[in-house]
Amino acid sequence: MLDLLPQLLDWWRTGERAAVATVVRTFRSAPREPGAAMAVGPGGEVIGSVSGGCVEGAVYDVCLEVAETGRPALVRYGVSDEAAFDVGLTCGGTIELFVAPLSRAAWPDFDTFARRAIGRTTPGSGATRSTHADAAAGGGVCLATVVAAPGGTTVGRHLIVLEAAPAEPGTSTSPGPGFPPGPAPAPGLGGAGLDAARLGDTELDAARLDNAGLDAAELSNAGLGNAGLGNADLDAAVTADAVGQITAGLSTLREYGPHGERTGTGTQVFLQVFAPRPRLLVFGAIDFAAAMTRAGRLLGYHVTVCDARPVFTTAQRFPEADELVVDWPHRYLAAEIEAGRVSGRDAVCVLTHDPKFDVPLLRTALTGLPAGTYVGAMGSRRAHAERQAQLIEDGVPPEALARLRSPIGLDLGARTPDETAVSIAAEMIATRSGASARPLRETHGPIHG
Repeated sequence: MLDLLPQLLDWWRTGERAAVATVVRTFRSAPREPGAAMAVGPGGEVIGSVSGGCVEGAVYDVCLEVAETGRPALVRYGVSDEAAFDVGLTCGGTIELFVAPLSRAAWPDFDTFARRAIGRTTPGSGATRSTHADAAAGGGVCLATVVAAPGGTTVGRHLIVLEAAPAEPGTSTSPGPGFPPGPAPAPGLGGAGLDAARLGDTELDAARLDNAGLDAAELSNAGLGNAGLGNADLDAAVTADAVGQITAGLSTLREYGPHGERTGTGTQVFLQVFAPRPRLLVFGAIDFAAAMTRAGRLLGYHVTVCDARPVFTTAQRFPEADELVVDWPHRYLAAEIEAGRVSGRDAVCVLTHDPKFDVPLLRTALTGLPAGTYVGAMGSRRAHAERQAQLIEDGVPPEALARLRSPIGLDLGARTPDETAVSIAAEMIATRSGASARPLRETHGPIHG
């Protein structure tokens, strides 16, 4: 949905009515993940998609009705529907969507949320290409929305949770770029957390928020006053869960009891995460790196190319890179890890083909990167064996070595830089999803997981 926010903000500013349908839950082989969205504007125009074309026609009609009445709706589509031939998912899956009105009356402070989500999750433009990394400068945002509740009186209420931005070494935490100043942290805590999270006119004790890593949690009251999602206990439970979802980079539907009990039932809250683009760190300013940059951008990564040789690390050679860094690769990566700017959602591709770069860089990557970070290194099987022997001699433990994807990529018979980039990108996707990377015709079960 992040890519829809600029257009949604333009519609909201006109004062007219629109509607947004968001996938909140999927079953079996649904084509889109939770968080995918489609919106219908004041003139009937459509942006986004929730199913790749299977049910958009039916969702369009629901959006028109919700925009007209101002009443949100929770709808489900799947092969078991009576109207499956007309609006069912031909892939065999089932999706639930929450369709919400968008207007100044329905969500008076949508502009504040949209500007914060865009500002905190969108890296700097080409103007900062050769400066320090800003890929994660703003931190993530989670929009918690009540999509179902007993009696329905709280349906549509929002809670916004903001993740703390990684700080430069030796500096204090500050709001992300393009982001208006928010409530100041409580005295005595610096940027590490808050004594209280301001929720409209309500204050919650930090011990109940489990809020490590928050700048602030603020209510967006959707025109329903400052009562939060229902009560302070529910707000606290949702805030704590939202922090975990931001870290994972995943949107999900949670169910709570009347006072935030996680084993309870009744109130369904969709935690929609707007996270900064994952980072792809490409080391080695060679032709394969240029192809990898293009592949990374296609997959939605914020791409950094790093090499110690300034003559090769130029915008002319890497026009599609988000950032160019001239530094010793292992030194740059160590600084990024220390500053907390690399996460388990990110990927590191070592394409340097030079032991004096490769070995110290891989030692830093394998022993310092968070769990889940993809680490791959280019080279022949002989080069891999020699690198591995040197890493073992340098004291890299076996469990750390097991993380290394080398020789990098899947066996596609790739020869050109672009083919090799496809091979590497395919392995990155399979590693992230836990898929087998086998041909689909040789597998069974849901295609979309």
